[in-house]
Amino acid sequence: MGSYAIGLDYGTNSCRSLLINLETGVELGSEVFPYPSGTQGILTCPDDPQVARQSPADYLAGMEKIVRGALEQGAASDPKFSPADVVGIGIDTTGSTIIPIDEEGQPLAFNESFHDNLNAKVWLWKDHTATAEAEEITSLAADKRPEYLKKCGGTYSSEWFWSKILRCLRHDPAVFDAAHTWVEHCDWLPAVLCGQDTPADWKRSICAAGHKALYHKDWGGLPDEEFLTALDPKLASLRSRLYESAQTAERPVGTLCPAWAEKLGLPAGIAVAGGLFDAHSGAVGCAVQPGTLIKIMGTSTCDITVAAKESAAEVPGVCGLVPGSVLPDAIGIEAGQSAVGDLFLWFVNHLVPDSYGASLGEKFLEMERRMKDLKPGATGLLALDWNNGNRSILTDGQLSGLMLGQTLHTEAHEIYRALIEATAFGALVIIRRLEANGVPVEKVVATGGLSLKNATLMQIYSDVLNRPMQVAAGEQTCAMGAAIFGAVASGKYDVATLQQTCCRFLEKTYQPISENVAAYSELFALYEQLHDSFGRADTEPMSLFPIMKELIALRDRQR
Repeated sequence: MGSYAIGLDYGTNSCRSLLINLETGVELGSEVFPYPSGTQGILTCPDDPQVARQSPADYLAGMEKIVRGALEQGAASDPKFSPADVVGIGIDTTGSTIIPIDEEGQPLAFNESFHDNLNAKVWLWKDHTATAEAEEITSLAADKRPEYLKKCGGTYSSEWFWSKILRCLRHDPAVFDAAHTWVEHCDWLPAVLCGQDTPADWKRSICAAGHKALYHKDWGGLPDEEFLTALDPKLASLRSRLYESAQTAERPVGTLCPAWAEKLGLPAGIAVAGGLFDAHSGAVGCAVQPGTLIKIMGTSTCDITVAAKESAAEVPGVCGLVPGSVLPDAIGIEAGQSAVGDLFLWFVNHLVPDSYGASLGEKFLEMERRMKDLKPGATGLLALDWNNGNRSILTDGQLSGLMLGQTLHTEAHEIYRALIEATAFGALVIIRRLEANGVPVEKVVATGGLSLKNATLMQIYSDVLNRPMQVAAGEQTCAMGAAIFGAVASGKYDVATLQQTCCRFLEKTYQPISENVAAYSELFALYEQLHDSFGRADTEPMSLFPIMKELIALRDRQR
């Protein structure tokens, strides 16, 4: 009996693989493929900074590279390993990342007449061009279908499925008319691996459908035709070419077809699991359970937790409460922040002087060295982390960043610390909203490169959140979750057992420091004033006059 599985994780700038031994949890191989198109894999438009697209060809080229690379590493590290012993493959991707598809099941971008049209490419999750369409969908749902909004946090986002399709319809009807259907990235790749060319036969992810496409069993699946017609009759006609049902990730969508088996060096006929989003897969790879919040910390962050039953019918501002979107037998709850790693990278790329180092890595290390001994509030700075809009809890892509308290003596590492603190404050806003609506958060587990590389950041988060912060031992927890689902799809394993075997954590747990907690509580109160004043239309007018003075007073005490 085979005892290995492969997980594939398709991120924002690259894709990566993970080969695991299912009996021991040992990671045998992992390969990374940076997307070659555009800038760090992202196709942009000089006339519209909100555009973020990708090439579907990058996904296929990466598939061969990362699978074969992991298999080669596996053979080198374990003499007992053979590709013939791989039982399944699972895939996670970013989302909502959607692709216009022709009648033959091919991305429209592969058609020569649309080859250079950005609207025919993949619409990446971080594309925010559909802000007006998202507002229109939210307004119509509030008036006609308020039940829709109760399951998606109260506001429909420009990052999501229907907003982007409606944007395409309005601004490039030729692409919309040429598209037979649209598919999430996480649903397309499993179909490709199975050799399925007919879009009507493709299995759709409950994770993508429930969190991004307003799918729920309470109203029979996708939004009804009357609702879609009110947006645009063409949108209603598309509905019949989408899907009627969606499934959880542990269920197979098919088996690996001979053509792709040969390309990848795997046996034909192994199980291909249903796709899901990267954050949800990462939560599985971090042994998520009720009471534990998983923070997937990358270019953005996604916060994932589960509830044993739907104890909270609505959590305003989150990205949905979806049965089966994380674990098959639990309610998946998603929230997140639109810029975290991206925010830090922007700052270093554009504003940090060369005196901090010659390379990006050197600059990050030097800034951490200089800031790690600063006390909370000692910089005199306070920031809002909305440089790419706000995902949760405001769900507003038109919000932007802010830095308050700068003087002629402010240095780059102080700004960096303030940006880290701002992202931590944004995380605390999410946790408070969850708990206010019956979803407890007793422990936080972080995963991703940021949590492993920046101890100062992790201590700041623990102090701001006033909770223990545990860190997953591996960087590839999203791929780990995908591998777990690949194994379960084979019918030989179950999720809970594999989590016990495969999910591992660092020995060090970051504990909140009481004096830091007190200072950050004071600073967070000022953050809340900025957050509500700039982010909420329903906030009673308040004077922001005292904030600068209070920042200075806190700075002087902490220094």
